[in-house]
Amino acid sequence: MNSIDILKEISNSNNGLIQTKTALEQGVSRASLSKLCKDGKISRISMGQYVLSEELHDEMLSLQLRSNLIIFSHESALFLNKISERTPFEHAVTIPSSKTLSRSISSECKIYYIKDDLHELGKTQLPTTMGSLVWTYDMERTICDIIRSRNRIADETFLSSIKQYASSSHKNLANLSLYASKMGVLSQVRSYMEVLL
Repeated sequence: MNSIDILKEISNSNNGLIQTKTALEQGVSRASLSKLCKDGKISRISMGQYVLSEELHDEMLSLQLRSNLIIFSHESALFLNKISERTPFEHAVTIPSSKTLSRSISSECKIYYIKDDLHELGKTQLPTTMGSLVWTYDMERTICDIIRSRNRIADETFLSSIKQYASSSHKNLANLSLYASKMGVLSQVRSYMEVLL
């Protein structure tokens, strides 16, 4: 099997993404990757990541694989949780306040910081539009996040998402109260929910 066929198999089994590490493990050399890139058969999307030139790549999966600190949050989590129809212009991620992301990732994302002990509160996995599972926050954590960061969220996105959450049959008000209490936004969450429920 030639290099491009191997890369097609890797791409098919990894939602369109080819990682250098995986290619090397499958016997495709760095020189082959470089040549295929020059020939326009594959495209480099970031350090250590390629896609077949004719393929779209899953940006969220690409970001997730570049840092294990990333949890998609705020507008991105609203979209993944299907409580916003708006596709975010840039991906929003939350990382622990004691950590930093590389400049290449920072330039592609809207970054929020949270105390280390709250970073994984409400963490779950959901599929992207391309079917890749990525780390994000559940609906309740996301509602707490957008209320906490109210001044950084567009009014229309904020209001429609709060309304969609309140009318959702999947909401978990016990978790919402628990998260809101831990994040110090319980009174604000209650005031929004009292109006809508």
